[in-house]
Amino acid sequence: MITEADQKEIMAAVAKAEAGTDGEIVCVMARQVSAYPEVSLAAGAAAALIGPPVIMALGIHPVDVLHQVMAASTSVVGWAGVGLSKDAETTMILDGYAILQAVLFTVAALFASIPGIRHVLTPSSLKKSRVHKAAWAQFAATGLHTTDGRTGVVIFASLDDRIVEILADEGIHAKVGDKVWDAAVKAVQDGMKAKSPAKGFVKAVEICGAALAEHFPSTGPHANDLSDRLLEL
Repeated sequence: MITEADQKEIMAAVAKAEAGTDGEIVCVMARQVSAYPEVSLAAGAAAALIGPPVIMALGIHPVDVLHQVMAASTSVVGWAGVGLSKDAETTMILDGYAILQAVLFTVAALFASIPGIRHVLTPSSLKKSRVHKAAWAQFAATGLHTTDGRTGVVIFASLDDRIVEILADEGIHAKVGDKVWDAAVKAVQDGMKAKSPAKGFVKAVEICGAALAEHFPSTGPHANDLSDRLLEL
């Protein structure tokens, strides 16, 4: 999705933005930040718990099904008049109920594991939480929290989650405010929607770079220890 030409465009934008500030900007794009296994498990558990009562409410009762199956099987082999004791019948009903729950759990969990279905079923709050954690992990991994003046910024986008988050160190966040970050987030989102993520990142870098230059202008040449390339996870 990101070509080498795109990388050069993003690198040029980052280099230009950092030339006017002592701050650092890092761009990160991930295909997905989590497989959300708990969503599939929750779907399976819900189906196993809710499914059997719903089936019975629709008029399908385990006892009736059991007798029908037994009647069909005994007629095939030429026997008739087969009965069950109350204990045996109860045991078979409970076993059948447990088997039904297991089947419903498996089918629902497998269905919910399909990427498109899982995306719909995953709560937006969970997606935002996972993306936030992934963004902070990259913030720490790249060492932005150790920059001089605490003016590091990470622009993070998760494609599958369709979420963009921008993290700024405390040194700049208090001065810039949310308006700038919201504009930068929208720039990346617009780029993703237009199938041109590179242009979205470039615009976001320009917005963040202008904010950094305004509040933390360059005090002279400084070492650039971080790569200007977009990090693809």
